[in-house]
Amino acid sequence: MADRVAGLLLAAGAGRRFGRPKALVELDGEALVQRAVRTLTEAGCDPVRVVVGAAADEVRRLLPDRIEAVEATEWQDGMGESLKAGLRHLIERETRASAVLVHLVDLPWVPPAALRRVLAEAGETVVARGAYDGVPGHPVLFGRRWWPEIADAATGDRGARDWLKPRTDVRLVECGDLGNGHDVDRPGDLQRPDPPGE
Repeated sequence: MADRVAGLLLAAGAGRRFGRPKALVELDGEALVQRAVRTLTEAGCDPVRVVVGAAADEVRRLLPDRIEAVEATEWQDGMGESLKAGLRHLIERETRASAVLVHLVDLPWVPPAALRRVLAEAGETVVARGAYDGVPGHPVLFGRRWWPEIADAATGDRGARDWLKPRTDVRLVECGDLGNGHDVDRPGDLQRPDPPGE
């Protein structure tokens, strides 16, 4: 991969429907935040930053020493605030990355191979996102050119959706053969979904 791509994990939510912050929920003996950090790292993202909010101290304690946490002070207002906090941190502190790969903590069945497939599109002006059976999902790759615009537009629970919607240049990268884009919203969702192709 010619371009250096930062990884940004949004892990600030309180998990109200789940009953606790999803970053702390364990699957196969591993907290979802640890699983997602490992996925971003194995995919080749460098650096990896984790946006925290609810239970911030507990989530921080689960992170490897080399992984920096970014606090979203307005995390209660929705995912948009987490995205805004993470992007503004990268704008100020990360000068070498040409793009950022944004991933969500509650997508445990998206493997490193899917992230690598999206990362292969990296470039300063590129916008790309993973798709599962043609349905757009995560991760989402944003070229550096767009970071300030997205940070300004991110709001509420919609994240970057309003910024993405009118664009005609978003590259959809099919990943349904590699993983599953199902999120973990309630405890029952932890039951492993069918593997790709079944």
